[in-house]
Amino acid sequence: MELLGEITAGRPLLVLAVKEEAQHLDTDLPVLLTGMGKVNAATALATVLARGPRPSEVVNLGTAGALRPGWTGTHVVGTVLQHDLDSELLATLTGETYGAPLTLPDGGDVVLATGDAFIADEAARERLALRATLVDMEGYALASAAALAGVPLRMVKHVSDEAGEGAARSWRESVAACARALADWAEAHTPYRG
Repeated sequence: MELLGEITAGRPLLVLAVKEEAQHLDTDLPVLLTGMGKVNAATALATVLARGPRPSEVVNLGTAGALRPGWTGTHVVGTVLQHDLDSELLATLTGETYGAPLTLPDGGDVVLATGDAFIADEAARERLALRATLVDMEGYALASAAALAGVPLRMVKHVSDEAGEGAARSWRESVAACARALADWAEAHTPYRG
């Protein structure tokens, strides 16, 4: 976890997983780098929100794999779900629902599946495409932490790969261009300076 800048009340907090995704940001807004994966994302965001002061909103910028053909570009996420938590089985064991999908304010139709596995095989991609359009490793954890803290969250993902064979190579090759697109989105859609 690394916090660049200082969180101030009434201004957004930008949250990204790794420095590669943040390399083109040029802002005086605080930037939290959580590290990859759900545990890193949840603990990093929960820690800074608990310390205060509270930002006006959390804006998660990051890369995502496309689960369906033809998905490219930058997307605002409307719903996020966990793909690696067996909620149905847990409900039969305990009678309670854990990890239900979360709806994000100001989101659209884009459904993001979050899990700790980097999806790089065709079978996993096809299985997830039945439930979602994009996949990442931090989104659900960030949405959950922000909701528990009562802080609004916007989630913006830029497609870096097709979440199938060769995805890791594609991510490495495309992350700089993705970071540029995310920085451009942030400049156009957040109170970026001042």
